[in-house]
Amino acid sequence: MAGTFALVAHDRMKPALADWAAENVEALGKHTLFCTGTTGAVLKERCPSLDITRLASGPLGGDQQIGALIVEGRIDGVIFFIDPLSPMPHDVDIKALLRLTVVYDVPIALARKTADLLVAAGLFA
Repeated sequence: MAGTFALVAHDRMKPALADWAAENVEALGKHTLFCTGTTGAVLKERCPSLDITRLASGPLGGDQQIGALIVEGRIDGVIFFIDPLSPMPHDVDIKALLRLTVVYDVPIALARKTADLLVAAGLFA
Protein backbone atom coordinates (compact mmCIF):
# COMPACT_ATOMS: atom_id res chain seq x y z
CA MET A 1 0.00 0.00 0.00
CA ALA A 2 1.42 3.37 -1.01
CA GLY A 3 2.06 5.96 1.66
CA THR A 4 3.07 9.56 1.95
CA PHE A 5 6.51 10.51 3.25
CA ALA A 6 8.44 13.69 3.94
CA LEU A 7 12.14 13.88 3.08
CA VAL A 8 14.20 16.69 4.57
CA ALA A 9 17.89 17.36 5.12
CA HIS A 10 19.98 20.15 6.55
CA ASP A 11 22.34 21.72 4.01
CA ARG A 12 25.44 19.68 4.86
CA MET A 13 23.36 16.48 4.91
CA LYS A 14 21.61 16.91 1.54
CA PRO A 15 24.26 14.87 -0.33
CA ALA A 16 23.88 12.01 2.17
CA LEU A 17 20.09 12.06 1.78
CA ALA A 18 20.47 12.13 -2.02
CA ASP A 19 22.78 9.09 -1.82
CA TRP A 20 20.28 7.27 0.41
CA ALA A 21 17.36 8.15 -1.88
CA ALA A 22 19.28 6.95 -4.95
CA GLU A 23 19.91 3.61 -3.24
CA ASN A 24 16.22 3.34 -2.32
CA VAL A 25 14.68 4.93 -5.42
CA GLU A 26 12.59 1.86 -6.25
CA ALA A 27 11.00 1.75 -2.79
CA LEU A 28 10.52 5.53 -2.65
CA GLY A 29 8.99 5.63 -6.13
CA LYS A 30 5.92 3.75 -4.92
CA HIS A 31 4.93 6.58 -2.58
CA THR A 32 3.89 10.22 -2.48
CA LEU A 33 6.88 12.34 -1.45
CA PHE A 34 7.00 15.82 0.04
CA CYS A 35 10.28 17.70 0.48
CA THR A 36 11.29 21.10 1.68
CA GLY A 37 12.34 23.28 -1.24
CA THR A 38 16.08 22.93 -1.51
CA THR A 39 16.10 19.31 -0.41
CA GLY A 40 13.51 18.56 -3.10
CA ALA A 41 15.65 20.22 -5.76
CA VAL A 42 18.71 18.19 -4.77
CA LEU A 43 16.74 14.92 -4.71
CA LYS A 44 15.01 15.63 -8.02
CA GLU A 45 18.39 16.27 -9.66
CA ARG A 46 19.85 13.04 -8.27
CA CYS A 47 16.70 10.90 -8.66
CA PRO A 48 14.74 12.36 -11.60
CA SER A 49 12.29 9.45 -11.67
CA LEU A 50 10.88 10.37 -8.24
CA ASP A 51 7.66 12.37 -8.16
CA ILE A 52 8.42 14.97 -5.49
CA THR A 53 6.17 17.76 -4.27
CA ARG A 54 8.40 20.63 -3.19
CA LEU A 55 7.27 22.86 -0.37
CA ALA A 56 8.92 26.07 0.85
CA SER A 57 12.51 25.85 2.01
CA GLY A 58 12.88 24.99 5.70
CA PRO A 59 13.75 28.49 6.95
CA LEU A 60 10.86 29.93 4.93
CA GLY A 61 8.21 27.63 6.41
CA GLY A 62 8.75 24.25 4.74
CA ASP A 63 9.26 22.48 8.06
CA GLN A 64 6.00 24.00 9.27
CA GLN A 65 4.23 22.89 6.09
CA ILE A 66 5.34 19.31 6.77
CA GLY A 67 4.16 19.71 10.36
CA ALA A 68 0.74 20.78 9.09
CA LEU A 69 0.57 17.70 6.86
CA ILE A 70 1.37 15.56 9.93
CA VAL A 71 -1.44 17.21 11.91
CA GLU A 72 -3.82 16.53 9.00
CA GLY A 73 -2.84 12.84 9.09
CA ARG A 74 -1.31 12.99 5.61
CA ILE A 75 2.27 11.91 6.44
CA ASP A 76 3.13 8.26 7.17
CA GLY A 77 6.81 8.81 7.94
CA VAL A 78 9.60 11.37 7.92
CA ILE A 79 13.21 10.99 6.85
CA PHE A 80 15.08 14.03 8.18
CA PHE A 81 18.87 13.88 7.91
CA ILE A 82 19.87 16.43 10.51
CA ASP A 83 23.22 18.11 11.00
CA PRO A 84 23.64 18.19 14.79
CA LEU A 85 26.92 20.12 14.59
CA SER A 86 25.74 23.23 12.73
CA PRO A 87 23.58 25.95 14.28
CA MET A 88 20.22 26.36 12.59
CA PRO A 89 18.57 29.78 12.50
CA HIS A 90 15.15 28.14 12.31
CA ASP A 91 15.82 25.65 15.12
CA VAL A 92 12.43 26.33 16.72
CA ASP A 93 10.67 25.16 13.53
CA ILE A 94 12.70 21.95 13.53
CA LYS A 95 11.90 21.30 17.19
CA ALA A 96 8.21 21.86 16.46
CA LEU A 97 8.34 19.37 13.58
CA LEU A 98 10.08 16.76 15.75
CA ARG A 99 7.50 17.35 18.50
CA LEU A 100 4.65 16.74 16.05
CA THR A 101 6.14 13.43 14.91
CA VAL A 102 6.03 12.30 18.54
CA VAL A 103 2.58 13.74 19.31
CA TYR A 104 1.07 12.10 16.22
CA ASP A 105 3.17 8.92 16.47
CA VAL A 106 4.74 9.33 13.03
CA PRO A 107 7.93 7.33 12.44
CA ILE A 108 10.96 9.53 11.91
CA ALA A 109 14.54 8.72 10.95
CA LEU A 110 17.18 11.34 11.73
CA ALA A 111 20.14 9.48 10.24
CA ARG A 112 20.94 6.95 7.51
CA LYS A 113 20.94 3.80 9.64
CA THR A 114 17.55 4.63 11.10
CA ALA A 115 16.22 5.33 7.60
CA ASP A 116 17.60 1.95 6.52
CA LEU A 117 15.75 0.35 9.45
CA LEU A 118 12.45 1.90 8.33
CA VAL A 119 12.98 0.46 4.85
CA ALA A 120 13.95 -2.97 6.28
CA ALA A 121 10.89 -2.91 8.54
CA GLY A 122 8.66 -2.63 5.46
CA LEU A 123 7.49 0.97 5.93
CA PHE A 124 8.33 1.65 2.28
CA ALA A 125 7.09 -1.71 0.95
